[in-house]
Amino acid sequence: MIEMPHRGIGNHMAASGNRKCINLALQGGGSHGALTWGVLDRLLEDDRLQIGEISGTSAGAMNAVVLADGFERGGREAARASLEDFWRAISRAAMASPLQRSPLDRMLGQYSLDASPGYLFFEGLSRVLSPYQLNPLNINPLRDLVEEQVDFDNVNRCKSIAVHVTATHVRTGRARIFSRGAVTLDAVMASACLPQLYPAVVIDDELYWDGGFSANPALMPLVISKASPDIVIVQINPVVRHDTPLSARDIMNRVNEISFNTALIKELRAISLMQEIVAAKGVDLGAAGQTYIHLIHTDAEVQDLSASSKMNAEWSYLRLLFQRGRGWAEGWLDANFDRIGQESTFDLAAFFDDPSVALSQAER
Repeated sequence: MIEMPHRGIGNHMAASGNRKCINLALQGGGSHGALTWGVLDRLLEDDRLQIGEISGTSAGAMNAVVLADGFERGGREAARASLEDFWRAISRAAMASPLQRSPLDRMLGQYSLDASPGYLFFEGLSRVLSPYQLNPLNINPLRDLVEEQVDFDNVNRCKSIAVHVTATHVRTGRARIFSRGAVTLDAVMASACLPQLYPAVVIDDELYWDGGFSANPALMPLVISKASPDIVIVQINPVVRHDTPLSARDIMNRVNEISFNTALIKELRAISLMQEIVAAKGVDLGAAGQTYIHLIHTDAEVQDLSASSKMNAEWSYLRLLFQRGRGWAEGWLDANFDRIGQESTFDLAAFFDDPSVALSQAER
């Protein structure tokens, strides 16, 4: 179900002057969302670009609302500052968390929590006890942090950038997309609600879990958007793993990665099939009917990021991810800026033929 009330005229306009307008699709992934922070910082820094609409899930939804709030208050520089303030606040809050690296991992410079006593303890508990038993009062410091950092009135009134946030309806398993006028704190927390950690979020008397189960992120609002034909996907969950998972933890981590990528791959497949049908029939959709797909993601650079590190929010780690994300965006802009508004820079046909080859081409 897509809720798109009160879409403003500003989002229907083409890029002003010589600026190229793009729509963004932001994946979730816990603290790995700092990779997306780096990408967004670099895109906001480039005044040749204009952001029209953003679709985000989980950490991607948080990045989206923080960016829109800052942009409404003071343009692109305020948006960049808001994103940094948000991730700094995340890091400060994590200092009191029992989920900390082991001494050995600190010595070796590893950011995994696989050997963290606190992480192992809570991981074990979450497999036998539900959040309704572990957290009956539904205490969620992240909710308080987001409420403190984001003015949702700004997000919903922002004419320059429209935000779409996805959550999963528990009863039906379908995606619900909250758009301008309906983007609330509850919607964002529902989008980031991992059912092993938090009770489901109640909205309109219905229960919602993490949007990654049904759309990570949702592409349809961007496909029908009049702001831009260009959809730039910032993907932080690896599609391809080069090593075979052998341990119980590695197998479970890979299962989760596949689960959280499945919805996105299905939407990309639908877009690819639509494009193939249009091409086969020789239909000219004109500029208004085009959809150009782009991917910012260096698959090789996320192979070393363990799933447990998504719970690590140390500032040194977040800054490392931030710099890595900026590097992704820098490389993508250098290689593809001139093609924005002209053609896709991510080959969907090649992706569905051989994902490894397509992803490797997208990194160049």
